[in-house]
Amino acid sequence: MLFNSLPFLIFLPVVFILYWFVLQKKSQWQNAILLLSSYFFYAWWDWRFLFLLGFSTWLDFFSGILIHRSEKQSHRRIWLWISVGINLCFLGFFKYFNFFIDSAIRALELLGFQANPWTLQILLPVGISFYTFHGLSYVIDIYYGRITPTRNPINYSLFVSYFPLLVAGPIERATHLLPQIEKPRKFNYQLSMDGLRLMLWGFFKKIVIADTMAHEVSRIFGEYQDFKGGTLILGAIYFAVQVYCDFSGYTDIASGVSKLFGINLLVNFRYPYLSRSIPEFWSRWHISLSSWLNDYVFTPLALEFRNRGKHGIFAAIMITFLISGLWHGAAWHFVAWGAFHGLMYIPHVYKKQGLRSLSSKKDVLLSFKDIPKILLTFVIVCIGYVFFRAENLEHAMNYFIKLSASPWEIDTYFLKSAFNIFIPLTFLIDLLHRSNYLTGRYKSSFLLLEFIILTTIIGILGNFGSVEFIYFQF
Repeated sequence: MLFNSLPFLIFLPVVFILYWFVLQKKSQWQNAILLLSSYFFYAWWDWRFLFLLGFSTWLDFFSGILIHRSEKQSHRRIWLWISVGINLCFLGFFKYFNFFIDSAIRALELLGFQANPWTLQILLPVGISFYTFHGLSYVIDIYYGRITPTRNPINYSLFVSYFPLLVAGPIERATHLLPQIEKPRKFNYQLSMDGLRLMLWGFFKKIVIADTMAHEVSRIFGEYQDFKGGTLILGAIYFAVQVYCDFSGYTDIASGVSKLFGINLLVNFRYPYLSRSIPEFWSRWHISLSSWLNDYVFTPLALEFRNRGKHGIFAAIMITFLISGLWHGAAWHFVAWGAFHGLMYIPHVYKKQGLRSLSSKKDVLLSFKDIPKILLTFVIVCIGYVFFRAENLEHAMNYFIKLSASPWEIDTYFLKSAFNIFIPLTFLIDLLHRSNYLTGRYKSSFLLLEFIILTTIIGILGNFGSVEFIYFQF
């Protein structure tokens, strides 16, 4: 079920009414209705994968209890690796089986051996990368004593499969989401209004900007041989706008929906295209994933390689970004995208170490001297997006070759295209939100005006359910 679809616009009010007006005084019944709604939401795509979601949930639920209950460290480690191993096997089979088989066949052919291709037609379960990371972080945190396991299966199942974040995040932590699930919740009018406002912005970014740009991006990347180099540069910028408005739009809708039920989700984006460096970009882009990789991949690797000095840190960074690339897709062009960002990240390590220490956490106001840094960072990000958007590695390299032939020439249609207005508009939206423009005595008037303008534009230009969210494929 897509957020930007008619079935969801029927589904959400029904769940909202049951949640607040039928079961408002019983938090466990509220959790139960959210859980059942989440399973229904997931089954809308393919009910057969409910078994996989349920098995993963119960595996981690009981593993967490057994890890906490075990007195011997060796037993705790066994239960941890059973949970982690089975989860990674499921993820590896459904997401990477064909990738590794195809890669092995090509490697054998390069060595002069003939191999018969043998792959399976495997359907990727929606959201498997996200709910697998939920479960992994849960059992790992229990193993290291950061949290204690919950004994309530409904609460834990809801933590894993909560429908606003089930298929595309943000990747939640038990320390943040479970306490909200376990405590009683009362209807909060202001929180609900904030949620509706977030949803409205999310629909605007997704339906009006991202879906509109998607058609132009597909045309440029699909027919890149027919366009001039400057148009291909514009295509990379178009995709930067598309993927950001698509994914942050999803996150805004998910966070807004969750606020309607009195639950706050982790912030997943913080004005990433206003970043002044690649480390700052990764502290502002897909924050829940980058922080997850920092805590559960980079930090353990950095500790393991600490005796090797900065070279060990370099290795830890590259491995982390390669895993990030592979997480996004089972293809070499995603690996290349991760490697590219790793290489762009490493120069910043000479002064400080660690992904978090290199990140800017404060939303300080921008100055004119920041503009060159912001533009340079955006250019680097757009170069990486060519790898991300391409069909394969060969497609990406050919795109770069054609781009370099005439980088200053833009086809007339794209030079005069009205779609170009979405590029500065995307930056303007972030600047407005960063400056917190809705303050002061006229806040309510601004909110009403904002609502009227956005709903009018969505009604005129929007096409619900026309384009699936990009990150559903991951």
